Amino acid sequence: MRTRLAVSALALSGVLAVPATAAAPKKITNEGVGKVKLGATHASLREQGLVGALRPGCELGGPGTRSARLKPPLAGSVDYSLTNPREVRAITISGGAKAKGVGIGATIAQIKAKFPHAKVDHSLEDIGLFTIVRIPKRDGGRIMFGVNPDTKKTERIGVPNIPICE
Repeated sequence: MRTRLAVSALALSGVLAVPATAAAPKKITNEGVGKVKLGATHASLREQGLVGALRPGCELGGPGTRSARLKPPLAGSVDYSLTNPREVRAITISGGAKAKGVGIGATIAQIKAKFPHAKVDHSLEDIGLFTIVRIPKRDGGRIMFGVNPDTKKTERIGVPNIPICE
């Protein structure tokens, strides 16, 4: 009984308090995001609790396309191959991960500071989409950033690309 009272008193005083910290962002590489890797099967990712249920993908990809939402701490989705077993072909991130410290909200200048050979492509801006910043292999690439042309901030990051389904 006395031990419980002592522990309760310490907890109330803040001595035993554990500081609340946000989970560290997952790492984006040319192989994937955190434990979600290109080529992994939907079944294996689902078993690990990394993705949600399989659902229809982009209509532009045809009737057999499938995708799944990423589970927290990641935000975004995974696009799968058309054949069984469904394997990861593209990962789109909208939060919870960074590539060399560059994540959602980064500017083109911040991206280029970490990836000096990045190529900026403005061709999709004319149709109301985003500015694409491609990271080449020599900078650790096969990564693509989607930057909003109005806010000048990154909204999506794709490995190896950002599928366009608009």
